[in-house]
Amino acid sequence: MDVIETGASCMRHDAATLLVRCAVRGYYNTGKPRFPGPSGATHVRVVDLRSDTVTKPGPAMRQAMAEAEVGDDVMGEDPTVNDLQKIAADMFGMEAALFVPSGTMGNLIAVMVHCRERGDEVIVGDLSHLHIYEQGGSAQLAGVHSTTVTTRSDGTFDLKQLESKIRHGYPDPHYPRSRLICVENTHNIQGGRVLPLHFLQDVRAVADHYGLSVHMDGARVMNAAVAQGVPVATILQHTHTVSVCLSKGLGSPVGSMLAGPQDFISRAVRCRKALGGGMRQVGVLAAAGKVSLQEMVGRLEDDHRNAKAFALALLEYNPFLFGVEMAAVETNILRFQIKDPTLSPQEFCTRMSQVGEGEEEALGQGLQVLMYPHFENSIRAVWHLGISPEDTQLAIQKMQFVAFQHLNQKAGVH
Repeated sequence: MDVIETGASCMRHDAATLLVRCAVRGYYNTGKPRFPGPSGATHVRVVDLRSDTVTKPGPAMRQAMAEAEVGDDVMGEDPTVNDLQKIAADMFGMEAALFVPSGTMGNLIAVMVHCRERGDEVIVGDLSHLHIYEQGGSAQLAGVHSTTVTTRSDGTFDLKQLESKIRHGYPDPHYPRSRLICVENTHNIQGGRVLPLHFLQDVRAVADHYGLSVHMDGARVMNAAVAQGVPVATILQHTHTVSVCLSKGLGSPVGSMLAGPQDFISRAVRCRKALGGGMRQVGVLAAAGKVSLQEMVGRLEDDHRNAKAFALALLEYNPFLFGVEMAAVETNILRFQIKDPTLSPQEFCTRMSQVGEGEEEALGQGLQVLMYPHFENSIRAVWHLGISPEDTQLAIQKMQFVAFQHLNQKAGVH
């Protein structure tokens, strides 16, 4: 195997713990931590592809945070928060916006405002983040029932099935009342898929016909806008409300924006307070959010390009070992399959996270590339602002090294 050595200086990192996860009902299942090794590796570099949530604020963002003008946001007196909310509302094409601690809280608040009575119902995709990864907060905390439609491989769902899920019998005492349809863009589990604009338009038409609202879990909607080459407001014109994460590819340390009509946001402020999300001098965090929205959107294209480069390298190395649907690699999330039944996704991720025997000699340094096993025998890797083109090439070299070792062991070569 030819492995291109890099002359870049090695960076020392604390060894990161890789949580090996196995597929159970299509979801992550946290197992015992597996620690990289062996000890004695002298030059180790970490390429962390576990999630775009691992990003850290850079010098410009830290400076903006340090210099932020602040006030009591619960009283509406934090000028930096107020600026951020106006910037977000204008960018999204919405009347108003609200800074909230997390995307999970933003989605929950949206459900609470749209579904105002206990026993109301929200329609969600069965593989949506809101349905799987947010602990059933809609039911647990808001008393809102969920019904699901089948998520297709591109993140969309069948409109006829959607329409069949709408309860037409209210106020018959047997049924909940349909209030809300939720979509997710980009779609996390399905590999960062971008929802087509015509699909969103059709969903909105169904909602309008039956008097329902549409909320978008837009944690990565900025990635969708960059991938489609349109302003984010072009996407969001088909939704009533949206929750947008600042703390993923946009690089803020914390926070999301919830946006929609002014009356919606007024009610959302009350829900945020009830959930403990009313913060005080939070302008130090809002300042980071301003940098995210004003300066970090354009660079998302770099993440998309790096993800595609790694995906192509998988296919070019061995299409019989790795399976990748290149048409599905639309943004910064890559899902790929291990085709060899003798190499599980868990084992591949473990090997990628460890410094293997002879690796330093072959690659010039030890590499720990962190990624997660995903569902359906796949692996998930996510690119972000902490991963440069050089890091991506290093991850490719590590992939080639691990694959070469596996194939040699399988062939009985020592």
